[in-house]
Amino acid sequence: MPMPEARFRLAPRMAEIQPFYVMELLGRAKALEAAGRDIVHMEVGEPDFPTPEPVLEAVREALEHGRMFYTPALGMPELRAAIAGFYRDRYGVEVAPERILVTPGASGALQLATAVLLAPGEALLMADPGYPCNRHFARLVEARAVGVPVGPESGYQLTAAQVEAHWTAETAAVLVASPSNPTGTVVERAEMAAIAAAVHRRGGRLLVDEIYNGLVYEGDVTTALAITDEAFVINSFSKYFGMTGWRIGWLVAPPAYVRDLEKLAQNLFISAPTPSQYAALAALRPETLAIAEERRLAFRERRDYLLPALRELGFRIPVTPQGAFYLYADISAFSDDSHRFAMDLLERAGVAVTPGLDFGANAPGRHVRFAYTTSLPRLEEAVARIRAYLEGP
Repeated sequence: MPMPEARFRLAPRMAEIQPFYVMELLGRAKALEAAGRDIVHMEVGEPDFPTPEPVLEAVREALEHGRMFYTPALGMPELRAAIAGFYRDRYGVEVAPERILVTPGASGALQLATAVLLAPGEALLMADPGYPCNRHFARLVEARAVGVPVGPESGYQLTAAQVEAHWTAETAAVLVASPSNPTGTVVERAEMAAIAAAVHRRGGRLLVDEIYNGLVYEGDVTTALAITDEAFVINSFSKYFGMTGWRIGWLVAPPAYVRDLEKLAQNLFISAPTPSQYAALAALRPETLAIAEERRLAFRERRDYLLPALRELGFRIPVTPQGAFYLYADISAFSDDSHRFAMDLLERAGVAVTPGLDFGANAPGRHVRFAYTTSLPRLEEAVARIRAYLEGP
């Protein structure tokens, strides 16, 4: 017997939590591949390199010895200590292991931070364009994400002046991402300090998404923890370490919040996956970090090829991204409908890119994101196909 329609009920928040448009495009790309088409994938923000072998070996050993039980909700003590050592060795910053929470991916860290900091009706300021899930984490706890339009004049990043201008009585926190998705740009050290001061002066909290922090190609590479102890810093083993499917990340929080974050983690996750914690511990060893550095240089080489190649074709990319593995391109010379452009490029040229609709309300129809998460020869093939597509039959 079919269920009466009245019994199907969704919470009102679900109307405001949107799917990824890129997944529709990815589904079509997979269908074309199944039909025999060759597709160059530049749509998914996932490194193409496999998990480093030292990580795999460490997990095999843990599995063989049956070490697959629950860990403390905050994470394995030795992993928290290793992450603290990573901050000391990489950035010269002392972070107490007691401030570090190991989470199921950076998404788990963001969920904990937003749930602890945001009350219903409060506002979280963030840059637009930005990673779409961030605004949905706020909505999940009945708070509001307020997107602040940013452009090339600020490197597509929030500034302290914008934080001041958009702060209201409802604002509780500010989220910045450095480097960012989709633009790959960073918040410079002086600006980060100014943002932190502006937020703390108003009694708010600063959240800093640093999941691409290892993938920076020039400039002063640091962490927000070198600037302030009051920030909530989110990081992950997904991007720099190339471990997306392991779903393992971390959160560094001010000491006063750790107990409440721990309570929430106990209830939401119990703990991060144990095999992934052993994997993360191995990812922080010198031999694995050396592999990650080799891959960082490969990403830089790809950026340095693709950026001028796309500009030559007529894509407007006014700011050179210092990090991540994305180029956020203005397609005004070709179209004002990024979704239609992306779908047509896929169908006719076999190149998959992400329409700007996924990243906010700031001119999404005029932008697409290119991910250089494929090999240099494949990027060269993509550029040749795009050139032929733009030149027409």
